[in-house]
Amino acid sequence: MGRVTAPNQVLPVPPAELPSTLGALRAAGHQYRTVKQELRDNLLARMGSGEDRFPGIVGYEDTVLPEVERALLAGHDMVLLGERGQGKTRLIRSLGALLDEWTPVIPGSVLNEHPMHPITPASRALVDSAGDDLPIGWLHRSMRYGEKLATPDTSVGDLIGDVDPIRLAQGRTLGDPETIHFGLVPRTNRGVFAVNELPDLAERIQVALLNVLEERDIQVRGYQLRLPLDLLLVASANPEDYTNRGRIITPLKDRFGAEIRTHYPLDLDLELSLIRQEADLVAVVPEHVLEVLARFARDVRESPSVDPRSGVSARFAIAAAETVAAAALRRSGLLAGASAVASGGGAASASASRPEAPVARIGDTVSVTSTLRGKVEFESGEEGREIEVLAHLLRTATAETFRARLAGLDLSGFTAIVAEGGAVETGELVSSAELLRQVGTVPGLAKVLDRLGLGDAPSPEEAAAGIEFVLEGLHLTRRLGKDVTDSGRTVYGDRD
Repeated sequence: MGRVTAPNQVLPVPPAELPSTLGALRAAGHQYRTVKQELRDNLLARMGSGEDRFPGIVGYEDTVLPEVERALLAGHDMVLLGERGQGKTRLIRSLGALLDEWTPVIPGSVLNEHPMHPITPASRALVDSAGDDLPIGWLHRSMRYGEKLATPDTSVGDLIGDVDPIRLAQGRTLGDPETIHFGLVPRTNRGVFAVNELPDLAERIQVALLNVLEERDIQVRGYQLRLPLDLLLVASANPEDYTNRGRIITPLKDRFGAEIRTHYPLDLDLELSLIRQEADLVAVVPEHVLEVLARFARDVRESPSVDPRSGVSARFAIAAAETVAAAALRRSGLLAGASAVASGGGAASASASRPEAPVARIGDTVSVTSTLRGKVEFESGEEGREIEVLAHLLRTATAETFRARLAGLDLSGFTAIVAEGGAVETGELVSSAELLRQVGTVPGLAKVLDRLGLGDAPSPEEAAAGIEFVLEGLHLTRRLGKDVTDSGRTVYGDRD
């Protein structure tokens, strides 16, 4: 159960057994802890229980996460430094899960003040007057995380706060804290606040964060409020930004306790795990096709034609997998329509034949070279050759996967299909039934499908996906010829 606060946002309701007054809170033995103490204690508890400390974070177990854990245990604010698409924001957001599920707050406090540790004059007066009868509220940890994407137009008022002219007009003096409309950082008091792409923040705005990080107070419009803010400040930055768009000013860098470098997945298995976890696939994508896309992303990253300073995001491989799945779904839909037309029209007529299930093939990967080129920053000398470069790297990744998956197998049964002038025609709109009819019974097919992880009883679509992969692999290893017709179909035949 929960209460709806905004469209698609449902907040948990505090359990009924939680204390409802300050006196009951004290009687329950509750002890005030700072955010950093809270994070440290909960991290140690997860370590002791063996529970996953950072669910959903792939590939950082032995590199980045130990450094993050040391920073949390030391109570350090931190900056994560790495190229785009390395999961920096995902990692930062996961820190909120280390907070207590529920924490007591003074109801109505903009700064989420703890009833045992009020920091504004108004809240201190309220606690003094109400004493143990003070009603308290409970804040869920999902509401204790704040985030701001740094942009050049970000102001001090956005981050720290500004004087509210309406409150001044009501008769309050300029030095009265009640005249301030607090910004994002103080409103995340007793939580985790993240500044994404920190170098994009204007240097004069970065100066406003200096006191927050060191003295833990804020300054607004020339007068200083001694509000001991309690938060963990985390920032992300791309090394490219230091020269292209801005930099982190030296005094601010000095105030971060830890600078942690992130990276792309270090090996192929981690790249595959990330794709499986993150891709929202609308069709079946066999393992060998996913492996091609993972190798493709890694080859693009390492290509001398690609600007290494920009990096190739992990989102590149994820989007590639989703695009390939969409191509398979499109084939399924178009073949269903063609079947309906051929049988006289109407859904009832089309349903008489078995519909084509959406299963991706290696030929579907060709579509990613044009749709994903915008995700890659090429070296200046490659202008106009972007698709050509990506197509070459995709062929390389396919050949690497072919060798890795099918090395040592006798594939002569496949080359025999096209012997003496024979040919196999496939393509985006060639059904699995048509492809299987062309190849007939192929010696060694069962072993191939087993190596590709398609199981002992693959569907016709899965078998067609395996066969097309072998034909393409044989072509790339110079054992079969290949032509593309004017209609876009691919014909595999003997090498001339």
